[in-house]
Amino acid sequence: MDSQSKHSAEVHPSLQKIWTRDFLFVCLANFFIFLGFQMTLPTIPLFVEELGGNDFLIGLVVGIFTFSALLIRPWAGHALETKGRRFIYLLGLLIFVVSVSSFSIASSLFFLFALRIIQGAGWGLSTTAGGTVATDLIPVKRRGEGIGYFGLSGNIAMAFGPSVGLALVQILDFPKLFLICGGLGATAFILAAFMKYRPIDPNVEKPKKKWDVYEKAAIKPASLLLFITVTFGGIATFLPLYTKQNDIPGIELYFFFFAISLMLSRAFAGKIFDRRGLKAVFIPGTLLIVIAMLLLTFLVNQWMLILAAILYGVGFGSVQPALQAWAINSAPANRKGMANATFFSFFDLGVGFGAMFFGFISKWFGYSTIYACGAISVCLSILLYLFYARTKEAA
Repeated sequence: MDSQSKHSAEVHPSLQKIWTRDFLFVCLANFFIFLGFQMTLPTIPLFVEELGGNDFLIGLVVGIFTFSALLIRPWAGHALETKGRRFIYLLGLLIFVVSVSSFSIASSLFFLFALRIIQGAGWGLSTTAGGTVATDLIPVKRRGEGIGYFGLSGNIAMAFGPSVGLALVQILDFPKLFLICGGLGATAFILAAFMKYRPIDPNVEKPKKKWDVYEKAAIKPASLLLFITVTFGGIATFLPLYTKQNDIPGIELYFFFFAISLMLSRAFAGKIFDRRGLKAVFIPGTLLIVIAMLLLTFLVNQWMLILAAILYGVGFGSVQPALQAWAINSAPANRKGMANATFFSFFDLGVGFGAMFFGFISKWFGYSTIYACGAISVCLSILLYLFYARTKEAA
């Protein structure tokens, strides 16, 4: 790049490239790890059921995964700055591959429970690192757009993963399915191994507090996300069982249309955030999620299921990358990894709490009550956002 072009890129950061070789690699790695994960998402509850578990145990097995990821993320945030992106990313991917592959030899709920804890640690490390590596590669002024593109790699996996997993479990046994998922994680590991990473900054500030486990600048956007991802725990864990109980076909189509809608909304929501701020995407997006929850509450046919998937996908795909961009942009330069860790810790907390809490709800009140509670949770997120906006604390 000549000096004039370099100066132009510095003055106009929006002209900087997003799609570099390494950004493509991290997106592909993200795709394969998410594909392996998404194929287990609707099949783990079925596997727990086969092992003799009830709704409460299903919620426990699903939820412990996210709490395990939650606990590892603060350490991951620090380690990304002190031990380097490459080491943490590859370590997380390796743990994920070994744990998911080991599902194939799980013959008891206790063993599966232990493996889910290990898997959660690998997931927490790899997704925190992957998001931070992607952030390193995206021009600052195009961060909302770039994060949206990076998220698309996971969304494409969402489009096919659950459906493929449900289809494969009809023709293969669970051990073979889990070995395939482990192989997809191994592909992500290979791609990540060939990437170039930002070197460790020798001048990085070490934590001043012993219990420095979060980035305060990320708390507000992460708290909004928390009330939203509670709904995700209820959908991912219990929707396949809910539709099966009500003899409503099309659960594979739900996940497909959800992911397609997520992809399409991410393609434009990031740009809207960059140009007009969070207020332009948050309220419309969350209202769509509320409507989707109400449709699932009163679900009677396949068309309602698909419409709920589309509305939920557009809403979640609009809100999540905008909140993540706000969290990262608000953090100091040497705390981007910790900001990502904090943001996804709240994501995990919402999903994990949703899976466990809704396991209790479904046992005593039925599956439909899960989604009514989900609508209330999203409304709480809207009220919290309005409070932040009133006090000028929202982006």
